[in-house]
Amino acid sequence: MTQKTFLVTGAMGCIGAWVLKHLVTRRQRAVAFDLSADRHRLDWMMTSDEQSAITFVQGDLTDTAQVKEVFNVHDVTHVVHLAALQVPLCRANPVMGAQVNVTGTVNVFEAVKEAGLQHLTYASSIAVYGPAADYPAGPVAHEASRSPRTLYGVYKVANEGTARIYWQDHKISSLGLRPYTVYGVGRDQGMTSDPTKAMWAAIKGEAFEIAFGGLMQFQLASDVALQFIDAAEQNSEGAHVFNLGTPPVSVDDVIELIREVKPGAQITRKEARLPFPESFDDSALRAHVSHVYETPLAAGIRLTMEHFARLG
Repeated sequence: MTQKTFLVTGAMGCIGAWVLKHLVTRRQRAVAFDLSADRHRLDWMMTSDEQSAITFVQGDLTDTAQVKEVFNVHDVTHVVHLAALQVPLCRANPVMGAQVNVTGTVNVFEAVKEAGLQHLTYASSIAVYGPAADYPAGPVAHEASRSPRTLYGVYKVANEGTARIYWQDHKISSLGLRPYTVYGVGRDQGMTSDPTKAMWAAIKGEAFEIAFGGLMQFQLASDVALQFIDAAEQNSEGAHVFNLGTPPVSVDDVIELIREVKPGAQITRKEARLPFPESFDDSALRAHVSHVYETPLAAGIRLTMEHFARLG
């Protein structure tokens, strides 16, 4: 039986680092592809010996030939495509955002096609949707209209369309996942990273103000990574894309859960709200996959803060 080799794009990011962590724990061969060589997130999760099991390729997702080469050189069998520029970077540099997020994704699909693979998983986002006013009350269904208000969201809609066309024209199946507020060790960048930064500040005995309040869904980065690994292995016909769920929780409740771990933590929040609905329906995902990873929020916050404490 041919050994599996997982290509992880955007491997130096938060979810990418957790994907690598879990692949190494499972003794799976992993190829990390990223323009960045900064391993600080991996260093928070893995020893140097554990990292030595990973093949690191410093590469540019916008370079078509380079993306195709990594498939050929490393005999890639499974793909977890996470690489993307996030909301603030896309706003600041729309051209680069489109080159990485849209053209880069096309490059991955093309490389999958030329390598003779039949399936991949990729990261979409709840940013493909519009604000709460666009939808009826209650959790937003995964097939609800996509009307993003950011270029990042527009690029993610394009990626979902790319996946659909590669299934239509080339029978390359895909499973995209739309996370919401991802938290956990390694989540130190991006629009919704403040709850994690608040956990880290509490451990250090520092004050921190979260830039938003309101209700939203929180997903532990480790759980999201495991869901992507399963998605990479589930080769089912079609171009599927699903919301990640979990019950909606208020930022105030998150602050209280932080204080349960670190009493007296000086964590506050602003009144602003995120420009997204409070919750998204994950019933389609649950009907499609055999297992959904969902660590209860209180346990996830405790695990994250205990990990931060060990880092010192």
